Amino acid sequence: MPPLDDTSSDQPSPSTRPYLIRALHDWCTDNGFTPYLAVYVDSSVRVPMEYVKNHEIVLNVGFEATSGLRLGNETIDFKARFGGSARDIMVPVDHVIAIYARENGQGMAFPVPSVAGAGTEGEETVSHATANPVSESAAPTGLRLATPSASESGDDDDTPPPGPGATPLRPTLKRVK
Repeated sequence: MPPLDDTSSDQPSPSTRPYLIRALHDWCTDNGFTPYLAVYVDSSVRVPMEYVKNHEIVLNVGFEATSGLRLGNETIDFKARFGGSARDIMVPVDHVIAIYARENGQGMAFPVPSVAGAGTEGEETVSHATANPVSESAAPTGLRLATPSASESGDDDDTPPPGPGATPLRPTLKRVK
């Protein structure tokens, strides 16, 4: 008799990433937070390149900052204003490396897409260019994406963390239990 649940098929299971992105976007908006997307940028991403730093951009995807927001299974599409002019934005879902609340940094980080290749060893940092810019004092502490440690990746970055009360040079992600 054949098994009832054929999980041995050659087809990969659908990604959970678009569902998690939609869930965290809903959580942010339901709780009055501003949802931000950190995106790995390459030629398949349509964003204003003048706001991209180190192949990354952070986008405000709150309803107040976007028009026609569509959080699909393959792409995230919307219009947003950058420098006073409306721009069409298109991000493949697999290029989203984090979604988090601006106000408290709570959210979820995802692996950098495999197309990023060899240039993504060590830590990936997230820039703070947004579709709805905020002042640096109002910016969140941001994210520190989980990747191999310096000893694992061969990176010898011994820069000590900033002291108490100092603005962190690298973003961090707050773990919620």
